[in-house]
Amino acid sequence: MDTTPNDLLVLLAVSRASKFTTAAHNLGLTHSTVSRRIAALEKSLGGRVLARSEDGWELTELGQKAVTVAEQMETAVAELGNTGQGPDAVTGVVRMTATDGFSAYIASPAAAKLRRRHPGLSVEIVTVTRQALQQRSGLDIEVVVGEPRVHRAEAIELGDYELGLYASREYLDTQGTPASVEELSDHRLVYFVDSMLQVDDLDAPRRLFPEMKDALTSTNVFVHVEATRAGAGIGFLPCFMADLHPDLVRLFPDTVAERLPYWMVLRPDSMRRPAIAALVQALKDQMLAFQNALEGRAGTRI
Repeated sequence: MDTTPNDLLVLLAVSRASKFTTAAHNLGLTHSTVSRRIAALEKSLGGRVLARSEDGWELTELGQKAVTVAEQMETAVAELGNTGQGPDAVTGVVRMTATDGFSAYIASPAAAKLRRRHPGLSVEIVTVTRQALQQRSGLDIEVVVGEPRVHRAEAIELGDYELGLYASREYLDTQGTPASVEELSDHRLVYFVDSMLQVDDLDAPRRLFPEMKDALTSTNVFVHVEATRAGAGIGFLPCFMADLHPDLVRLFPDTVAERLPYWMVLRPDSMRRPAIAALVQALKDQMLAFQNALEGRAGTRI
């Protein structure tokens, strides 16, 4: 049985979605049709193209080779469309992961601006704070904190952001303002759950203020900000998020300032797909436009 282009494109959709149901929805097909197409492709190629994983379906080595061909087909069709007044090449679903803050203040506005120019584009953003994956089947873009150590992938540094110590005005009025970094041991910390933190670069508070005990911890940085605003303790927060709230005051900005880099990870051939290339550029543009806030050059300090 010969391999058909449609079967390859179905595999491409499954590789991006990791699930048959999602791929079927994106393609306008039924789940059973997607399953039959994959079975037909495996029969024609003489081997398995997909393997089950905890998160859905991952490509086998044979499947990765088939997807490479499918992406080349997709790019060729897009380039043909660009020679005249053909359809917009920036279309389809792009799936990415990023941290909570990056997703809200960089990825979301970047995707919204891009979609105004390319309404056929759909962007899926999954918020996670973790190291870059070694296998990223079904995932087009990863944004992580700290330089990634990955194989068979392209890593691009996007730029830095700054974290600092913040407390609410009400908290400082009732609990007192620490006069020195040493006096921080008299206060409690609002930050990530230490036992669940997967990114070594984010462990700065435990290194800088080992005597501070936890007040409230969470895996979500928006919880850190709101808990600090509510007076739960002193938060170690991204400046671009904390500086949006006039009720928060930054403490010791000249001595407590942690700079961390955002990195983007892509499959080596991802940039050949116009939708991914366009979103990558939109993320870079939003990083540049938001640079002052990312680097902590705003807000109230003492």
